[in-house]
Amino acid sequence: MSYTQNIKNEIANNFYGTSESLSELSAIVNYSSIIYENYFVISTENLSVARRIYKLVKNLYHIDIDMDSDNINNLNKSRIIEIKIVQKNDLILKDLSIIKEDERNYVPDNFIIDNDEDKHAYLRGAFLVCGSINDPKTSRYHLEFVISNKKSAYFLNDLLLELNFNSKVLKREKKYMVYIKESEKISDFIKLLNAYNNLFYFEDIRIYRDHKNMTNRLNNCEQANVEKIINSSNEQLKLIEKLKKVKDFDLLDDKIKEICIYREKYKDSSLSELAEIITYETGNKITKSGINHRFRKIKELLKDE
Repeated sequence: MSYTQNIKNEIANNFYGTSESLSELSAIVNYSSIIYENYFVISTENLSVARRIYKLVKNLYHIDIDMDSDNINNLNKSRIIEIKIVQKNDLILKDLSIIKEDERNYVPDNFIIDNDEDKHAYLRGAFLVCGSINDPKTSRYHLEFVISNKKSAYFLNDLLLELNFNSKVLKREKKYMVYIKESEKISDFIKLLNAYNNLFYFEDIRIYRDHKNMTNRLNNCEQANVEKIINSSNEQLKLIEKLKKVKDFDLLDDKIKEICIYREKYKDSSLSELAEIITYETGNKITKSGINHRFRKIKELLKDE
């Protein structure tokens, strides 16, 4: 069973008040129904979602409902469950703001998303029928809704942006994909769905991956720092070698001789470490910038050579 199916199974068992149920069902019908002259059909491949839709319609409108699971999705060979609404179909479609003034309404009226709870419910309904979230253990962080109608897609995106989910819309063939990539925002969305078991799973993996990435970054920084120290030391050793070839070492300034002796003795030390060693062994305090100053002096000595 996929991670998305686990989330849908979990939230399909949660039920809310009348207002939120209307908002959720409005999204479900908007994003997954086909409307005919005397009835409409809601389709899903998830049995838990089908049962939830059945209960929502039954509890809100007290009608008889037909369910059919004979059709097969040719792409993935999964069974398609169709929920057919015949009784009160006009009333239900108008009540859910799917039909307005006898025309298809792809953007619901404000009463459907009157407050934050209703907005959350609407997003839950949309996720149940057209949303998916990648398993964080097996792939990159990604949440998406695949939607056929452009107006419906941009409305959903605007709703997500209003709730600070940083979503975007992408045209994909004949459909639209509304998606979120940020792991923190996806985590917040799973929390909005009230899918807490799957939220804990997501967060456990996110923490592990973030820790692993941080460790890798620290290792990379450490490696880069070691390479920088080695390269710097090699350049200084070449300067010292050249200095000894063109100058009488014994006649050089004591400070220049001192830095040459210590750099050759402690080849792998950074300038900060070298400054501490010289300060400790000679009793004369020197800093990293002081060592740099002495090597600039060496370069000046070699300038005309």
